[in-house]
Amino acid sequence: MTLGTDRVNKVDRLAELTARRDGDAEGASLLRETFGRLRRSPMALSGAVIVGAFLFVAVIAPFVAPYEPGAQLWGREVMPNQNVFVGPRAENWFGLDHLGRDQLSRMLVGARNSLLVGVVATLLGFTVGAMLGGVAGAAVSLGRAWGRRLDAVIMRFIDMMLAIPALLIAVSIAAILGPSLPTVMVAVGLAQVPIFARLLRGSMLAQSHSDYVLAATALGVRRPRIVRSHILPNSLGPVIVQATLTLATAIIEAAALSYLGFGNPDPATPDWGAMLADAQRFLVGAPELAMYPAVAIIITALGFTLLGEAMRESLDPKLRK
Repeated sequence: MTLGTDRVNKVDRLAELTARRDGDAEGASLLRETFGRLRRSPMALSGAVIVGAFLFVAVIAPFVAPYEPGAQLWGREVMPNQNVFVGPRAENWFGLDHLGRDQLSRMLVGARNSLLVGVVATLLGFTVGAMLGGVAGAAVSLGRAWGRRLDAVIMRFIDMMLAIPALLIAVSIAAILGPSLPTVMVAVGLAQVPIFARLLRGSMLAQSHSDYVLAATALGVRRPRIVRSHILPNSLGPVIVQATLTLATAIIEAAALSYLGFGNPDPATPDWGAMLADAQRFLVGAPELAMYPAVAIIITALGFTLLGEAMRESLDPKLRK
């Protein structure tokens, strides 16, 4: 199996889950059951703690950062050409970077920028992907010949995008648009479009065969109204779950683009990927300059991944223990 096929199978499997309803004696809703399982899941709790800590730091970063992240207040104390750096000390808990800037302040403000890029990119991918997937799913659900042809055109385009690694798509878009923070957001967001599109379309197809759809059809409700008022709203659950997983991917890909030089060209604006790229020249003399942003990226992505996987497993009866 190719990587693209594995991604398609995983997305289709998640889409099928919206059509399942695990009835119990109390008739609890699927949402209530899902949250109940999440509260009992160590993986979900661990992910929630990491994500909560990251969000908290990102929100309060400008208020708690001890120094201006771009200010070279101690530039005379570091001499990178002679391998002279300043490590952690009382006034600089994480030490100084190669330009004499406070590393802790840059890490805190960098968390805010990483969150901004991740959220905007995910919202962009969600919006465009949901539009394409919703149109394709609605076209098939209406059950007409033109709808099936429209679905075939949209989904063949989506399949072609799924066959290309998301990071390669992001790098190609960033190379065309040029280095900037909006470029990173657009590039990462568009790279996530096929996942959301295929997921929503598959979810709508699964919902179109549900009992409530058959009941509404038997009562004479028009098909477009069923699609708009019933099938589409009930198909958004797995797409929201996927958005949590996509946040982790977006943060990693945004860091990768900044590392490759496609991020914000302003050196005064801290970014974890750019900090990692700058630190690679000084791995021998000051390896901690690369360790701080690398560990932050790994832990943040791990938190979103744990939370997203726990949400996906809570929806999937086959994955429950």
